[in-house]
Amino acid sequence: MSDPVLVEVTRGGAVESEHRGTVAVVDPDGRPVLTLGETGRGIFPRSAVKGLQALALMETGAADRYGLTQAELALACSSHSGEPRHVETAASMLAKAGRDLTCLECGTHWPSNDQAARALAAAGREPTALHNNCSGKHSGFICVACATNVDPKGYVGPDHAVQRRIKGVFEEMMEVKLPDAARAVDGCSIPTYATPLEALALAFARFGSGAKLSRDRAAGARRLREAVAAEPFMVAGSRRFDTVVMGALGTKVFTKTGAEGVYCAALPEQGLGIALKCDDGAGRAAEAVMASLICAFVPLAQAEREIVLPYTNKAIVNWNGIETGRLRTTKELGDCVKKAGRVKSEV
Repeated sequence: MSDPVLVEVTRGGAVESEHRGTVAVVDPDGRPVLTLGETGRGIFPRSAVKGLQALALMETGAADRYGLTQAELALACSSHSGEPRHVETAASMLAKAGRDLTCLECGTHWPSNDQAARALAAAGREPTALHNNCSGKHSGFICVACATNVDPKGYVGPDHAVQRRIKGVFEEMMEVKLPDAARAVDGCSIPTYATPLEALALAFARFGSGAKLSRDRAAGARRLREAVAAEPFMVAGSRRFDTVVMGALGTKVFTKTGAEGVYCAALPEQGLGIALKCDDGAGRAAEAVMASLICAFVPLAQAEREIVLPYTNKAIVNWNGIETGRLRTTKELGDCVKKAGRVKSEV
């Protein structure tokens, strides 16, 4: 059975492209609130689970041992744009653990933020591993290793103590076993595991609500959510969805993008977790779907709604600024979220 069309792209009055996908919204007991498509199929969550990975900083005491700030904790949950403050903050995390960028095993790429990349090139400089969008997460891994008296070298490997610890967190939060056969290598070289979408949504329902978690884990999750709400720029960057939405909504939502059209979110006040995947890997479509779900399940003030809702129906313009079409969520998705949503929806 094909997954439903969630987002369509028009040119003039015609639909030019379609984005199919799957959606799971569940409560902390795993009860489905909304499911679309084959939610039991394993998908690689990629960077959408960085908040769960950052729990290791809290549970090992690394965050307190090194006095990590809210900005640093938020960066540990991030897929950042490589802007100067991101780079400086990752370097600060490493310095607090007595390390530097030579310990990073995430690889090097140019900043995804055009302005930051142009400034770096104009200064005649080359990017370093600190500019990697995952350098905050990796700096967090190194802090975990150092705080637990483990050599951080090789921390990206599946048999390293840090990755074994994180895999255990995944299995407990998702209530699944992650066999070696489900393991692949993520873009930043750490393990990533094919996981049912509904299990991801369950983990985020618990991450947001604290339900079914130990007191210490619930406190750690709450502290990470508060850090991200206080420092939303650190989680993504200028003009990016996670930063814009969490900057507007604060602790009402925790959203995190992943590569290949994956998105996860926790809605703490509603006790719900969201996980979605666009089949073709389109991030533009994943953002539109996430915005629809937020509008459906989270009561928003008018000013908040005016920030989130436009992601569900955006103009596409050419280089002359002429509108050529729209990127919009489908009526099928809109009908489903209205039916399942907890608040009156306009999507």
